Amino acid sequence: MRVTRSPLLDDSLPSWRARLVLGLLMVGFIALAGRSLYLQGINKDFYIGKGESRYERVIDMPATRGRILDRHGDVMAVSTPVKSVWAIPEDAKLTPAQTRELAALLDMDSREVSRKLAADRDFTYLKRQIAPDVADRITALKLPGIHFQNEYRRYYPAGDVTAHMLGFTGAEDKGQEGIELALNNQLAGRSGSRRVIKDRRGQIVEDVESIRAPQEGKDVVLALDAKLQYLAYSQLKQAIADHKAKAGGIVILDAKSGEVLALANLPTYNPNNRTKLSGAQLRNRAFTDTFEPGSTFKPFAVALALDKGNVRFDTAIQTAPGRLTIGSATISDAHPHGVLSVAQVIQKSSNIGTAKIALAIPSEDMWTMFDSLGFGQPLKLGFPGEAGGRLRPWKRWRPIEQATMSYGHGISVTLIQLARAYQAFARDGDLVPLSLTRTESVPSVGARVYSQQTAREVRTMLEMAVQPGGTAPKAQVRGYRVAGKTGTANKLEGGVYANKYVSSFVGFAPASDPRLIIAVMVDEPSGGRYYGGEVAAPVFSSVMGGALRALGVAPDDTLKPLQVANIVPAREEM
Repeated sequence: MRVTRSPLLDDSLPSWRARLVLGLLMVGFIALAGRSLYLQGINKDFYIGKGESRYERVIDMPATRGRILDRHGDVMAVSTPVKSVWAIPEDAKLTPAQTRELAALLDMDSREVSRKLAADRDFTYLKRQIAPDVADRITALKLPGIHFQNEYRRYYPAGDVTAHMLGFTGAEDKGQEGIELALNNQLAGRSGSRRVIKDRRGQIVEDVESIRAPQEGKDVVLALDAKLQYLAYSQLKQAIADHKAKAGGIVILDAKSGEVLALANLPTYNPNNRTKLSGAQLRNRAFTDTFEPGSTFKPFAVALALDKGNVRFDTAIQTAPGRLTIGSATISDAHPHGVLSVAQVIQKSSNIGTAKIALAIPSEDMWTMFDSLGFGQPLKLGFPGEAGGRLRPWKRWRPIEQATMSYGHGISVTLIQLARAYQAFARDGDLVPLSLTRTESVPSVGARVYSQQTAREVRTMLEMAVQPGGTAPKAQVRGYRVAGKTGTANKLEGGVYANKYVSSFVGFAPASDPRLIIAVMVDEPSGGRYYGGEVAAPVFSSVMGGALRALGVAPDDTLKPLQVANIVPAREEM
């Protein structure tokens, strides 16, 4: 049989074609090898970064916030370790029973927990800052997708007693109010960071390295004295209850150093449990609330007149017939006094006597004196919402306005401003800046406002105001000479004076060598009494007596029994 050969087999391929295919294969291989070398050896950072992003994390290492201590080293605020519960919703497949058990431990509604676990996100907080023992109980449940994060929570041992002074921090342990906010930069420190490897469930499987060590916050030593703080708070609270008042405030200053030894306000709140707070509770009234100071302002105008030589301690002032018409307005005294010495004008708290003295002073000089005392501008101690009060430009004063401002109407101040201004009489005529933190040295000289002689003469007048025949015999302290002034002012509502009052008292002791200045304000007393001598002066007496004894200040008066219960205080003029 003859075999026929296909003609296609007789055609031979060109030799160059095989070489071309081989060359193309080699070029492709070299290109792949080069690309592999480029990606793995030269430009490797991009893919390494992509890989690391899937398993490597940089986590914050929180810094411990510094403690807040009182002047004796007692802890007022400290950060304690807590945990926050978070979840990966995709992994948190809980049964209804597990959800209810988790919600009960977190003190949450089970529907709220279910809503958070159903969220379309990779991460969600269930609850921040829970106690470690609660976290341990949740851990024991071994719930899928539920994780914990270490944090710190601020704890305030004194609770509501120091709430307005210390303030509080937020969920991120940053200052929100009070000292916590004012000195946040010093307390907060700086968080650090570490590089770790996590699995897809968020669990750390390897600690790679420390990037930056946390810088712990610094402790702050306050000027505050915890014993005086409690004394001031408790006495103010009792007065608010006794007089059915709306609110109140008290400030204690060291007359020599300007340190704020105590500051309390009511109503208050517990900074350890802020779930139900209102604006009224949060307000640090000593810094944020302004009021017309009433007769507590009279010594300032009288001191300026003494300094200028317009009057002397015993200059006679005619206050009869108990009324004084200025333009179209008439001011009056509650009781006609007739002729009074300048000292008696302060002792009896005469509006007419004070107004006559003030109207002889150029309005610019009077404004300059108010300004130098710190009125009309915040003290800038760092407290949020600190008010400056109202002090209108002197060029716009009418005579009636100058007269009423001399006895504390038509001008507004804060309690802390008023307390500081009385330094001028307690420190022989000068003022030093206030300090929230403990100072190592006592300022020798401050900014001078009055001459030494003037300050001492006014101090004597203020002593007379506390003695029988004055407006505040209930401010006396057994064993100590006390100097101070009452204030009672109607409240402005809608531009009209209402039948509501602010009662106040500002004073210092011992009068022979003043150590403490205390300012008390009671807002809207409604128990039938509203004069400063009846409402605020007794608070001053209790707090000043206890504070002087606690500090070991030697008495400067004979220890004769006080009979203030039988003394009817002179009615101060409003």
